[in-house]
Amino acid sequence: MAAHAAVPTRRRVSTNGWGLPVTIGVLYGFYAEVNARHGGGLSWGQFWLGLVSAVVLAVALYALRRYGRALPREGRAVAWGALAGIAVGFLYSLSNASVYSSALLGLIVGVVTAGAAFYLFYTHEDAAGHPAPW
Repeated sequence: MAAHAAVPTRRRVSTNGWGLPVTIGVLYGFYAEVNARHGGGLSWGQFWLGLVSAVVLAVALYALRRYGRALPREGRAVAWGALAGIAVGFLYSLSNASVYSSALLGLIVGVVTAGAAFYLFYTHEDAAGHPAPW
């Protein structure tokens, strides 16, 4: 009798790795550094601002994507909204905008992002309350 060949199983690709957070962090850090130049050349302070901004955003994105499922959908949506609002408000503040306009733009982006995230999380969970696999 011939033995059956083992059928290879499909491997699931994890979306919780470092690839996307690092890419977004590098782009964010570069944009922060360019925004802080104000037409001048690159200084060490601007370089460190871009580097620290990139690292902080990448770590925050990784942590929220990796461990955010432990939060209830409302808390998870607020966390995504806070991250987006803080990131956009900070970038806008680097363009010599006033503190009030930067805070207002960050608040608007945060509220809209939290609302969209809540809608996404609410409509994509099964009947038992488990989130979608992505």
